[in-house]
Amino acid sequence: MASTDFPHALRTWILTLPSHPPVKIWGISPAERLRRALLAAGCPPGRIGSGPIPSPAHPQEACLVLRADYVFDTRLIQALIATPNTLLMAEGVPVAAHLPGSRLPALLSLFTTANIKDMADLEDVATRATGLQIVTPQTLVPAYTATLRKADPPHLLPIRLELLPDIEAHLFAASYKGITDLVTKWVWPVPASIVVRWLANAGITPNTVTLWSWVLVVAAAWLFATGHFGLGLLAAWVMTFLDTVDGKLARVTLTSSPIGHVLDHGLDLVHPPFWYLAWALGLPSATFALAPATAIVVVGYIVGRLLEGAFMLAFKMEIHCWQPLDSFFRTITARRNPNLLLLTAGTMCGRPDWGFLLVAAWTLFSIGFHTVRLLHALFLRWQGGVIEEWQGQAPSPAATPEHTTDRPSQSLA
Repeated sequence: MASTDFPHALRTWILTLPSHPPVKIWGISPAERLRRALLAAGCPPGRIGSGPIPSPAHPQEACLVLRADYVFDTRLIQALIATPNTLLMAEGVPVAAHLPGSRLPALLSLFTTANIKDMADLEDVATRATGLQIVTPQTLVPAYTATLRKADPPHLLPIRLELLPDIEAHLFAASYKGITDLVTKWVWPVPASIVVRWLANAGITPNTVTLWSWVLVVAAAWLFATGHFGLGLLAAWVMTFLDTVDGKLARVTLTSSPIGHVLDHGLDLVHPPFWYLAWALGLPSATFALAPATAIVVVGYIVGRLLEGAFMLAFKMEIHCWQPLDSFFRTITARRNPNLLLLTAGTMCGRPDWGFLLVAAWTLFSIGFHTVRLLHALFLRWQGGVIEEWQGQAPSPAATPEHTTDRPSQSLA
């Protein structure tokens, strides 16, 4: 939510009590996590309060109160900001509310009642005490997240010392995109979680990691162009690893920034064709079919991006999200990491030229695949069909509750 969308005069309060566990999650306290989430949602710093007792509010003043002994999905906070007169419950426990100041004393009484979990009908008590609409994470926010390309029910996790490793693991897993290349999806998660933990505890920012990625991009290009393919691949693979790390570090520590977004995504978009050109420059000029292969790889990268942009323009979603086949093909399509695998295989065989020719062939196949998928989608829409993301579709009526309902706090208990 942009800052211009933040409700005028809404006052927010992070409720911290002496009984809350003194923990840090990915290097920051729970209260600081909430503060960063509120800032990211557009809340001005001067409207964020914190402590055991909120300052008195005008009866008609809108207030958002969040308990600091829970880890909130940022989607829940954004939805609460946009939904007045709402009480968010987690398994019968009241954890947050957007309400008028006149109802604040009743809400605080619910938050601080020692035997709240022993009441016979918690939701009925909460409704009568505050007069607010009761919501749960699943009813407040849909499971599908377009930005991360996956169906991931919103988390609302109770903070307890014994659950800290599980909470951090859950947040790290939630930071990953559901549809990405095979290296990012299956190779990097374990080492990335170790490095992200070290960086978070050391206070190193995601933008610092991204700047090192820029340095490695230039180093890899120079090494490729001078024929040092092995060292160049080493620099390239470290760069791709840091490209995973900086995004995960930003999400688990809630330190995303506009400049970081530009640096990271701009780098991802721009550098691959320069690597391919540098690789071609480093090969002997007599390499078989070098000129056409270079044209195919470089122009093919641009064409592939244009096809993805055309699908986005036509259907307001990424081509990789349409059907399971498209999501699978994203893991192996001719993007940077799968192409690096082919270049690495050729270099390990002592034939970097073969690796480059394989990238050219795979680029042609990938362009053909995405062209067919785009034309197929256009044809289906022309016939009156609906083109939508398969993970964002409503569940089948035959699905059982276990298949459609997420209970993150139970899974961590």
